[in-house]
Order: sequence, then C-alpha cells, then structure tokens
Amino acid sequence: MSTPPSAGDRLVRVGAIVFFIGALATLVTVAPLFLGTDPFPSIAYAVCMLMGVGFLIAAAGMVRSAWAGSPKRDATR
Repeated sequence: MSTPPSAGDRLVRVGAIVFFIGALATLVTVAPLFLGTDPFPSIAYAVCMLMGVGFLIAAAGMVRSAWAGSPKRDATR
C-alpha cells in the first residue's frame, strides 16, 4: 500500500513543471539573439521569470516536507 503524496511533494512537482516552462521560454527567447532575427517583445522575457518562480515553489515544497517530517513535530502529535 503506497502513501498518498503530501502537499510538499505536490509543490515540488508543480515547481518543477513551472521551472521547465520557464527554462523552455528562456531558450526560445534567447534563440533570436543567436539566429540574428528580431527579438521577441518584452512579455516573452517576463515569461522567463517563471524559472525563478518554479524554483521558489519547489523550494517551498521541500521546506514544507521537511517541516512536516521533523522529529520535533512528530513528537508533538
């Protein structure tokens, strides 16, 4: 019998997905600079910020999982 994923695990998964979307957007946004074409509009560069947002979401999930599984917290339950 497997245990259901905790909220921290879900945050890590969502953070990884958001991070990879941001990484893909970064690759697409940087490509015109190497290909010599016109750069994308500013909104495309804003989508690249999802990489940092995804990292923060995943880090929050790791902290939440660690906090929920700490021995001190288990002793108070």
